[in-house]
Amino acid sequence: MIDHGQEGPISLYLHFPFCERKCRYCDFLSGPASDEKREEYVELLCREIALRGRIAGGGIDGIPCKARVDTIFIGGGTPSLMTPAQLGSVMKAVQDSYEVLPDAEISMEVNPGTADFTKLREYREAGVNRLSIGVQSLDDGELKLLGRIHTADQAREIFRAAREAGFNNINLDLMSALPGQTMESWSRTLRAAVELGPEHISAYSLIIEEGTPFAAMYDAGQLSDLPSEEEDREIYHFTEEFLAKNGYHRYEISNYAKEGFACRHNCGYWTGHEYLGLGLGSSSDFRGERFRNPDKMEEYRRAVAGASLCDTDDALRRERQQMTPEDRMEEFMFLGLRMTCGVSEREFERRFGTPLEEVFGEVIGNQLQQGVIRRYAFPVNGAAAGGADSEQYYEEDHRVALTEYGLDVANHVMAEYLFQ
Repeated sequence: MIDHGQEGPISLYLHFPFCERKCRYCDFLSGPASDEKREEYVELLCREIALRGRIAGGGIDGIPCKARVDTIFIGGGTPSLMTPAQLGSVMKAVQDSYEVLPDAEISMEVNPGTADFTKLREYREAGVNRLSIGVQSLDDGELKLLGRIHTADQAREIFRAAREAGFNNINLDLMSALPGQTMESWSRTLRAAVELGPEHISAYSLIIEEGTPFAAMYDAGQLSDLPSEEEDREIYHFTEEFLAKNGYHRYEISNYAKEGFACRHNCGYWTGHEYLGLGLGSSSDFRGERFRNPDKMEEYRRAVAGASLCDTDDALRRERQQMTPEDRMEEFMFLGLRMTCGVSEREFERRFGTPLEEVFGEVIGNQLQQGVIRRYAFPVNGAAAGGADSEQYYEEDHRVALTEYGLDVANHVMAEYLFQ
């Protein structure tokens, strides 16, 4: 049994794999389904939530304990296709099976074409306190090309409805480097998004994923007007500069937030926080093991319906992988460098029992010379570097982070921390 008293809080990811229509760029595990299938799925998800909760919590001296949860993210698919009653059932299952901390961040993805004020208000009442609205663009032509089911006006309306429903922590997802997109059209979308005043903006470049309609169109020569790599970088730099001027701090390669509104759930992924993925095809990183749920509905149905407290792990855990210290070190660097604050040398040594310099010293030395990373003193205990006892900070904690140039070639930089 796990000694709950020695374990920290975990995160939960809840997957809702249904949407009204697949977007042309989407390679997520999602697709259309009937109301009946969605209802059945919610029931299966609630059962898995309960089963996982009993095992995750463990106990002390034979007394069952609930695992503590500090962030929850409800993604998809299109979770906002859930009725308020369905979401209420899911949240009740979570509350019954886990100790959700009072200040937990509870996020939910929303498609502007599938929600309204009444639904959002009931989501808020069910416990959701952060929304991530899939706007992608505020240009109707671009939205149509992407295959989105909403218009720019609907996106603005749902944002205002979210405010009226009581949400004071809202992210807008935006997508750049679209076919035919120009700096002018991107800047219009960005300006319009900022005018709405969200607390957080995620600005991703389009990636043509294998197996998507966009991939087929690209192979057929129908997406020849994609921005060049140089134009994509120009858009990226404009985005950072414009958002900084408007109070949004870039804290990760593609994410910007006002002070105090960085997404805690996603920061957990980038810093090695334990999480359980619940629902079809969801991935977990829990108690030193990586695993995935079945990604075929029939297999998931069979595994959850036939699972018990004793065998749910064996029934649901697929692609199981025990993570080695080397695996964790690679990931610590690869994911940690995505964040603009970089990785902590002191935290590396705390986790792995060896100094960062002993493991990656040669890579770091070469990259410092290339100008793709920087090494800097980081404040300890909340004080600012350069104060009266600043030498203490330099002695006790340094961080390694990507430079502006390093951000432009981030994938290459991070790949050098993979053991051969």
